[in-house]
Amino acid sequence: MALFDKEKFEKDGYIVIDDFLSEEDITALRSECWNMIEEMKPEEHCPSVFNTTDPKKHLSNDYFMTSGDKIRFFFEEGAIDDKGKLLVDKQRSINKMGHAFHALNPVYKRVTFSEKVKNIMKSLNLVDPVVCQSMYIFKQPGIGGEVTPHQDNTFLYTEPMKLYGLWIALEDATIENGCLWFIPGSHKNGLYGNRRMIRNPDTTPGQPHIVFTGDVTTFNDDQFIPVPVKKGSCVVLHGEVVHKSLHNKSEKSRHIYTFHVFDKKDTVYSPQNWLQETEALPFPSVYNYA
Repeated sequence: MALFDKEKFEKDGYIVIDDFLSEEDITALRSECWNMIEEMKPEEHCPSVFNTTDPKKHLSNDYFMTSGDKIRFFFEEGAIDDKGKLLVDKQRSINKMGHAFHALNPVYKRVTFSEKVKNIMKSLNLVDPVVCQSMYIFKQPGIGGEVTPHQDNTFLYTEPMKLYGLWIALEDATIENGCLWFIPGSHKNGLYGNRRMIRNPDTTPGQPHIVFTGDVTTFNDDQFIPVPVKKGSCVVLHGEVVHKSLHNKSEKSRHIYTFHVFDKKDTVYSPQNWLQETEALPFPSVYNYA
């Protein structure tokens, strides 16, 4: 595993660490996910279509809003009908799963709280890092949707900004199958347009659970650079670096495991964020979670 280059991270807002996971770890994570999908009954999850370009389409869904302390399934558009019947192969029907792999599955827990992860947290000088969410994202071949330019701190806001993401490739992530694209240095300008996704203060029946505040910023395509990575690599992201991924039009999927941490030391995690700690699952400490 390559050393963490803090100077490069602070300059660009992201860094790639090659050979972060072993082939054994990758196989274990993928096998666990495969088994969970095989055991899943689609009709129990049929409202959970995930739209990558218009998140408002799923944010009125209690299934999504209460997924912070569970592992739930979010389907690709067109993968199931309104009765929960699969229209495509089961293993290729899922857009993503989340959001508590790190706490509820022992294989993912072992990777999330590994010494390698702890060393990254120490390299970032985080005093009390905690995990707030984790996801498995599939980027299915031919249908894996575009993820539009965004900053993670829009969705998981902390004051001051102490949010970081770890994005681990379980397959090669290429330009063709939907690797990440970044605007290097874009984390130095704060939240563009003060864009936030917050819990809707209007709890009137029929209102969406989530609303966006602030302004949408348009970024030029030529500002982005692609960051293809090999299987087993880990991309560490600053919470305010602008990034995106494109539609997967190839015949190869792009499976990744990702999770977000923030430093609780002298930090306020916004009570307006969609995802909150629960009594069943307080945000676990990277350094001390057993």
